[in-house]
Amino acid sequence: MEHALTHAVTSNGYLAVFLLMALSSACIPIPSEIVMLFGGALASATFAATQHVQPLSFVAVSLIGVAGSMVGSWAAYGVGYAGGRPLIDRWGRYLLLRPNEVERAHAWFEKHGEAAVFWTRFVPLARAFISLPAGVARMPFWRFTLYTFLGVIPWCFGLAGAGLALGANWHTVVHWFLPISIAIGIVLVAWLVVWARRRIKARRAASTV
Repeated sequence: MEHALTHAVTSNGYLAVFLLMALSSACIPIPSEIVMLFGGALASATFAATQHVQPLSFVAVSLIGVAGSMVGSWAAYGVGYAGGRPLIDRWGRYLLLRPNEVERAHAWFEKHGEAAVFWTRFVPLARAFISLPAGVARMPFWRFTLYTFLGVIPWCFGLAGAGLALGANWHTVVHWFLPISIAIGIVLVAWLVVWARRRIKARRAASTV
């Protein structure tokens, strides 16, 4: 995937940065850290020369990354908002969700939604999915936009800045992010497996009563 992403950015520049960042914020787990780090690295004239491309602008890469993140987040938010609770109520049983659990999740998001939207923008993998539940919970659009914007600005500018500073050594930051992403993925999968097994056992027990 890393090769595909860097090739896309090398070949298509700002357009690739915009599209990839939009997808990475719309429930498609594209590693945005690679996109922004490599885009920032291409703002280094020395590194861009090794890739046989014209240097990109650090500010432009960062702002386009922010724009792509916002568009992707709005798209996922819109899907969740349009589907709303009826979407969860209809399909939730296939995900082993109980009505009371959906109610608790909705109430939690009503209370902590702003913090969740902001902080998950800094969490690999989780940042790709937070916009959908924000839409389902009908979080006010302006509030969702504000906290998303505040979260993606340091993410995009920080990663692009690190890429610019490191140039050809931009991989060093990716190697730091990789174990974090893997750890988060393992924890989430393990939690889902345990949760699903408990839910299935509870359903079987209830059906035998």
